[in-house]
Amino acid sequence: MSLKPPPARGRHRALAAACSLALAGTALSLTGGGAVQAASADIVISQVYGGGGNSGSPYTHDFVELYNRGTGPVSVTGWTVQYASATGSSWARTTLSGTIAPGAYYLVQQAAGTGSGSALPTADATGSTAMSATTGKVALVTGGTALTCSTGCASKSGVKDFVGYGSSASSSETSPTATLSATTAAVRAAGGATDTDNNAADFSAAAPTPRNSSHSGGGGGGGTRIRDVQGARHVSALAGKSVTDVPGVVTAVGAAGFWMQDAAPDADPATSEGIYVHAGSAPGVSVADSVKVSGTVTEYRSGGSTSTSLTLTEITSPKVTVLASGAALPAATVVGSGGRVPPGAVIDDDATGDVETSGTFQPATDGIDFWESLEGMRVRVDGAAVVGPRSSYGEVPVVPQGSGTRSVRGGIVVRSGDHNPERVILDDVLAPTPTVDVGDTLTGATVGVLDYGYGNFKLLPTATPSVTRGGITAETTAAPSADQLSAATFNVENLDPSDPQATFDALARTIVSNLKAPDLVALEEIQDNSGATDDGTVAADRTMAKLTAAISAAGGPAYSYRQINPANNQDGGQTGGNIRQVFLYRTDRGLAFTDRPGATATTATSVTGTGGVPALTYSPGRVDPSNSAFSGSRKPLAGEFTWKGKPVFVIANHFNSKGGDDPLFGRKQPPTRSSETQRHAQAAAVDAFVDRILAVDADARVIVLGDINDFEFSRTADLLTAGGSLVDLPRTLPAAERYTYVYEGNSQVLDHILVSPALASTAYEYDIVHVNSEFAVQMSDHDPQVVRIPLP
Repeated sequence: MSLKPPPARGRHRALAAACSLALAGTALSLTGGGAVQAASADIVISQVYGGGGNSGSPYTHDFVELYNRGTGPVSVTGWTVQYASATGSSWARTTLSGTIAPGAYYLVQQAAGTGSGSALPTADATGSTAMSATTGKVALVTGGTALTCSTGCASKSGVKDFVGYGSSASSSETSPTATLSATTAAVRAAGGATDTDNNAADFSAAAPTPRNSSHSGGGGGGGTRIRDVQGARHVSALAGKSVTDVPGVVTAVGAAGFWMQDAAPDADPATSEGIYVHAGSAPGVSVADSVKVSGTVTEYRSGGSTSTSLTLTEITSPKVTVLASGAALPAATVVGSGGRVPPGAVIDDDATGDVETSGTFQPATDGIDFWESLEGMRVRVDGAAVVGPRSSYGEVPVVPQGSGTRSVRGGIVVRSGDHNPERVILDDVLAPTPTVDVGDTLTGATVGVLDYGYGNFKLLPTATPSVTRGGITAETTAAPSADQLSAATFNVENLDPSDPQATFDALARTIVSNLKAPDLVALEEIQDNSGATDDGTVAADRTMAKLTAAISAAGGPAYSYRQINPANNQDGGQTGGNIRQVFLYRTDRGLAFTDRPGATATTATSVTGTGGVPALTYSPGRVDPSNSAFSGSRKPLAGEFTWKGKPVFVIANHFNSKGGDDPLFGRKQPPTRSSETQRHAQAAAVDAFVDRILAVDADARVIVLGDINDFEFSRTADLLTAGGSLVDLPRTLPAAERYTYVYEGNSQVLDHILVSPALASTAYEYDIVHVNSEFAVQMSDHDPQVVRIPLP
């Protein structure tokens, strides 16, 4: 086992109610009205830009943009937009006319500068006021009389809305916005829908995006909409703010909240139309209820505030108005052929440390942004391909048909630069998920709401999908011929005597029948006699006796074994388990072990050479056990064997696990793989040991094998093969066959067999034997592999 963090069960709301949202005592309220209105119920100033025509300006003219965040049309005929300098009291006026529809914008063009830039969209009103690019004051007044104030202007009679922009503005709503420039405007959050009477909180300095009354897909369509809350980003611009009467149709109901989706979406695929409403208890609504929700926009981070997960945008402490029942559900967005096709290789390629605060939101090209743009929405995948077995947590990884580099048995293979952003994890929060294996297909349409938790986007089906079986079965390799040395590696996942006899029997059958009883098996994760009980036990003779007896009972040969007991709790893995590598070998076909006893957990074996014949000082022995590269991790086990009288050197490994690495779909992009630093040092140490053998005899027969815990294209594998000392056999396979492990739906290489040039030059036969990782029922989480080397 590679000790990666397991997926957290469910993630969901029974746990969340007690966590960081701190919602104790905030009950869901169902009411027929009484929503609290913000300061301006309808027309607000949504953008202010004074840099028009300045050097570097994107536009030739200054402008002020208005927005109707209300639910009905508003006539602005006779109103004025007025401007004064940052500390001035002399106000220039532009008279308005016409009506602004709900959810629509209104563009007021002002003076042009002397520089270049693009023309504004056709203005709805035109003035000649020259505005400061950095700091000033703008008022929306419901009459034509000019203001005369320098301070306190926001509360003057007739002032509908007011913006003080730049730090030196003498008047504002609560606090002025940030200081602007030739390339930035004061832009109101949520497309103009947010109004808390605080300019600093409601506006951000951003690139100007002038919109007129002809603009489609407005910020709210008559008040705040779900798309305004979600935004084209990972963290809502409204986080921590209150929203009022957000409309939607209930699409799914959970134990402590519900999902809703806007029945009137805009045309922008980057902004989600769905959201989760966290009530903290049974929500009291039903699927197909048409509702309006008021509450607080909250970003919930599964695992706590310091976790590496993305946040999930929610509305919390909700007050819900049920308007009607039996509404039509919004159509589910098709993901895959005939719908929105997820990016095929890139998860994110532009963030610089935290995707929530850096990079560009690009759903068309970045997988993490693609799934974020569907957060909370109804999603449909037709004929979903199962690429990972159902886990004990009820999770099933799937991809749309036609995705990625598919394995020969129906999985999806990790490749350099491609960790398969097409994947999404089905979870059984709303309906049971079926027990499936890799290669199965979910028949017809799988429909659910898109969620996120603990490092993964998750599709929560609202009904259990039907399954068409792919019919994969456990593989069996070929038997070795009389002159072939057969060597295998097999991670047996924390095996100890307390495991059921059925587990030992299944492992024995696999070794005897599926692997054809290899001459040598390097076992990883053999635990001590007391398993994970932390009692100081380090011996594993009972574990090995139970396994070898099971092999004999399965019709296998009489296997011997060699190993070194580790120092207590010094080699990682489960506390008290003391996992280690073990050489399991048979002697009836020509293999023998060369014993040079005396080594302990801290004794380093070394290489000697006499007359061009290398030898180990200790066999079995540990490679460089005091090297800090192996601190808290398994030490390589070296053994000297003979095959029909000629020496063969074998090094069994279990490198540092990937535990602690950032998730692929986490907030840190690119993910930090902190664990690989230690694996790189471990690989360099093993390679140096092999080099010492080859320095004595360049034609020495050396096999390095085990759970390397890294990909075949990784730097770890590069270090093991540096200078041509070893050939990594997984690299010799076609891409569709390169996997020994399936994690979160990614078929990947973690286990390796590497051989020295003398062995690589033979007509060897190499086989990864798929018996575990693709199946819901497993005896271990890794697949074994075997190489048959002709050595007459």
